[in-house]
Amino acid sequence: MADYEAWDADRAARIIAERTHLEGAALPILHALQDTFGFIHADVTELLAQALNLSRAEVHGTITFYHDFRPHLPGRHVVKLCRAEACQSVGADALHERIRQILGVEWHGTTGDGAVTVLPVFCLGLCACGPAALVDERPLARLTEQRLQGALAEATA
Repeated sequence: MADYEAWDADRAARIIAERTHLEGAALPILHALQDTFGFIHADVTELLAQALNLSRAEVHGTITFYHDFRPHLPGRHVVKLCRAEACQSVGADALHERIRQILGVEWHGTTGDGAVTVLPVFCLGLCACGPAALVDERPLARLTEQRLQGALAEATA
């Protein structure tokens, strides 16, 4: 579980300024902002557009194209469930539905106690070991309900 800083526009501006020299700077900046604050604050669009001389539409398009960027602070633990074809072929869709039912969340949702956020992802590169997931960025292959519960218990210990 990551500890995130509270949103601060001045801190965000410094993070952006430190990375504007990078080639293709938008993605490294967005990742740095999300790593720092836990999500992409709505004000980032304007800050990044000004810093990189892009339109707000271009920045918004980048943020919304990549599913990894979140508009809200996640739960204490983030579970990313792979929805790519290889995982689907070994029953991931039914398993995901069951997991979301157990946790009481929809895709992108967070449990009522703020403990777990469930996100869909498209290919974790564990195609031979599906269904696959990431629990707080830790890969989990041959996913089952029990393995996920074990990984979450381990993450909270």
